[in-house]
Amino acid sequence: MDKLTFLGLTVGIVGILTGQILEGGDLAILFQGAAFMIVFFGTLGAVMVQCPPKIFFMAVKMGRWAFVTPRMRSREMAHQLAEWSVLARKEGILALEARVGKVPDPFLKKGLQLVVDGASGERVREVMDVEVHTWEQLHWQSARAWEAAAGYSPTIGIIGAVLGLMHVMQNLSEPSKLGGGIAVAFVATIYGVAFANLLFLPIANKLKSIIMQQTHVQEMIIDGLVGIANGDNPRLIESKLQGYLR
Repeated sequence: MDKLTFLGLTVGIVGILTGQILEGGDLAILFQGAAFMIVFFGTLGAVMVQCPPKIFFMAVKMGRWAFVTPRMRSREMAHQLAEWSVLARKEGILALEARVGKVPDPFLKKGLQLVVDGASGERVREVMDVEVHTWEQLHWQSARAWEAAAGYSPTIGIIGAVLGLMHVMQNLSEPSKLGGGIAVAFVATIYGVAFANLLFLPIANKLKSIIMQQTHVQEMIIDGLVGIANGDNPRLIESKLQGYLR
């Protein structure tokens, strides 16, 4: 669980609500179901129009990463690769064949299979780099879907405000209700800006950071496997892997 995400959201929301109270405003006016519906579902619809289905659903799935960060297991991977390098040096590459079926990570498993099949270090890097590039591009596009939501949200909020003002204009015969009606209309703008800057954009940037970290781990795996395929000294391989962990 990413406690900093929850803390950040709490600080941001509490700060806004406290400011409203200090200015003498009524908190109840900030909670408008109609404004929420317009901004949230309007933004959702815009993002759905922009994204291919695969990217959209992956973006939704990745959203939880901002709150529950996926486990990187970089140290475990480095330790495993170092062990394999020692085994390969002592007993040969084929000694690793029995380990392939026990590897849970698909990326690491594919790379180890290439090494066992006798692929050269250069060929292993070439194949695995394609895997990394494809994975990174797919997830990067999904993170940008959240970024797109941050762009659409304020504009949809303005649409909500205009719709609210249109409703106010229809009730000009009742002046006593105009002030409250106008205030409610602008709540949609608040929602649009708040969603963009407190939720959508921060999530997009956090997802990009996690993607970069995971790509870093994948690059470490590739270097370790290439070293094993090339028959490098296990100490050299371990030293190189330790550089990634720093």
